[in-house]
Amino acid sequence: MKIIKNLNGTNLEIALEGRLDTTTAPELEKELEDSVNAANELTLDLEKLDYISSAGLRVLLSAHKIMSRKGGMKVVKPNEIVNEVFDVTGFSDILNIE
Repeated sequence: MKIIKNLNGTNLEIALEGRLDTTTAPELEKELEDSVNAANELTLDLEKLDYISSAGLRVLLSAHKIMSRKGGMKVVKPNEIVNEVFDVTGFSDILNIE
């Protein structure tokens, strides 16, 4: 998985490419731990994310909880596969998806 990070003021933008699964979820979790303290808002661009597993969903939920105490978190451009996972798991009701 490739993580592209951009901190613009207090808005942290992270774009993910590839697969967010058991193997790569710890990498994203570490990146978020290192970066969210400087941010009030988090935008996750999932346009190029091919797959997300339950381990990836756990990282997103954790980030959502942290950012809900700050300025918030939004998920942008999830593809059809990722959107289906969000719908089946109920994450589409939890996350702010654009």
